[in-house]
Amino acid sequence: MTPRRSSAQDDIALELVDLDRYPIVDLDSGAGAQFLAECQQSMERQGWCNLDGFLRSDALIRLNGEANDLLPTADVLHVKRNIYQGAIDPSLPQDDPRRKEFTHIAVQLADDQIPAETGIKRLYHSDILTDFVRRVQKKAQLYRCADEFQALNVVALRPGSWHAWHYDTTECTVTLLLQAAEKGGEFTFLPNSRNDQNEDRAAVDRLLSGDMSQAQTFSRGAGTFTLFRGGYSLHGVTKVEGAHPRISAILTYDEVPDRVIDDDINVRIYGKRVEKILAGRRADASA
Repeated sequence: MTPRRSSAQDDIALELVDLDRYPIVDLDSGAGAQFLAECQQSMERQGWCNLDGFLRSDALIRLNGEANDLLPTADVLHVKRNIYQGAIDPSLPQDDPRRKEFTHIAVQLADDQIPAETGIKRLYHSDILTDFVRRVQKKAQLYRCADEFQALNVVALRPGSWHAWHYDTTECTVTLLLQAAEKGGEFTFLPNSRNDQNEDRAAVDRLLSGDMSQAQTFSRGAGTFTLFRGGYSLHGVTKVEGAHPRISAILTYDEVPDRVIDDDINVRIYGKRVEKILAGRRADASA
């Protein structure tokens, strides 16, 4: 196919994405419209949309290579948090599962540590990709997250590590798997476990107590693009096993333009490096 080209940022999306399988350029007619409808139906039916082989094979090699080159410069984060990523609600009973904090260990690059010229950042900043995510999620408008740390992350889970149960700080999160685990490292979530008004506390409590009967789990190959409602579906990643890490890119979107995340949440996630950055700014502002 011969895609319509627009901005330089969009050019990278057209170079990296397998457009023959996933025609994200024209979603209003023909194969593109049918593909969009299938994605939307998947979101409505099961709460997620999984696009295996979203990246071209040469693009996957490129982006995975970039990630492996950058990750040695990343912090090893010991992230301890409850599922809501904020302070524990003191009104909850002491034995309430929602008071429980989970810890996971990850090698993690925040957005400010990922150079603008990398393929993954240029892909994230593609308007074509953003509009595709918007339309799959049936949003009137959707923006790339404005937070300097959370917008785009690259996360490596080493063998023995897992990703703790949590809700995302924004609703529309997308993951792109760059390197699969040899074993384990499966994406697991409780679809649509809450909305803006309510939470299915019975289902959440069962999951936090170890009952996985209502959770959905699936394995993914490298190059898979997964859309889901991370702000409304409790989710995590099972323990990684084997000889090499599981590496994924996390692309974050929001219906509100220019939204940034609370400093205390960013410090809780990213640790001492971000705490030092924010403290320095406060000191400069008060000087």
